[in-house]
Amino acid sequence: MIRICARATIRSSAPFKSRQLQTQRFFSYTQWRREDPRLDDTGRKITDEFAEMRAKYDTPKHTVILAHGLLGFDELRLAGHFLPGLHYWRGITEALSHNGIEVIVAAVPPSGSIEARAAKLAESIAQKAKGKQVNIIAHSMGGLDARYMISRLRPTDFKILSLTTIASPHRGSAFADYMFETIGPRQIKRIYKVMEYFGFETGAFSQLTQEYMKNSFNKRTPDIEDVKYYSYGASLEPNKWSVFAASHTIVKRTEGLNDGLVSIQSSRWGDYKGTLIGVSHLDLINWTNRLKWWFWELTGSKRKYDTQSQPSYDPS
Repeated sequence: MIRICARATIRSSAPFKSRQLQTQRFFSYTQWRREDPRLDDTGRKITDEFAEMRAKYDTPKHTVILAHGLLGFDELRLAGHFLPGLHYWRGITEALSHNGIEVIVAAVPPSGSIEARAAKLAESIAQKAKGKQVNIIAHSMGGLDARYMISRLRPTDFKILSLTTIASPHRGSAFADYMFETIGPRQIKRIYKVMEYFGFETGAFSQLTQEYMKNSFNKRTPDIEDVKYYSYGASLEPNKWSVFAASHTIVKRTEGLNDGLVSIQSSRWGDYKGTLIGVSHLDLINWTNRLKWWFWELTGSKRKYDTQSQPSYDPS
């Protein structure tokens, strides 16, 4: 199994006012949990277990594949070679490589269908892994691509030992449902035309709905016995300024605890390893950590999570 964990709960050493705010949030969260029976089965709660880098980690014997989510990429260069590229897995590849792990970052069509993304994922791994045994770590929609590849495509150019999905919408997302219902079929077609004009595929979006995942994808994509499946979910209670404030509310209304886009219940697949508390969908790939750390350090707060502090060991 490959564990990849983060934590966003702040243990502040700041003044009393900050501690009081945290206490209020705690009691609000506790009250909400008592009122909603769907929140009882969240699995192991991961708080500060992986908050800081350790001196040594167990190193997997086999290659690790990183598979990105919707609208993702391996490296994005907005200014050619004049500026450093923007990485989807920010700092995570370097952290794994520093620990002696061979890492392959796969790239698939950002908004293509699961079928198209899975085919490209298999092709990318075959080209780079060259017949090796691999463990796959997949964020968000990447977990669905990997499941389809393992179950339906059955690649023979490499051997898949395990799949670890991180906040993957295995049962769809209420936010995807909401967007389709709100925008409406006619406007959706117009948006698709604009996206296709600029070279983007559009097959992914309708496949992220709860209806599609329940009645189509999961029924025809069974797990394979000789592959180990692991999963993590995440949960946060965003403030009103968060980019996830609106989407979190929409998902919470029907699915309960979520990371701003994907609920815990949708994230569960195979051996569920636990829920990352206070972590957003983007925190999981290290996209929002840096700015938070800077603000926390300005106020004297201590950093209490690090996406790169990820213990890893081989499932075999």
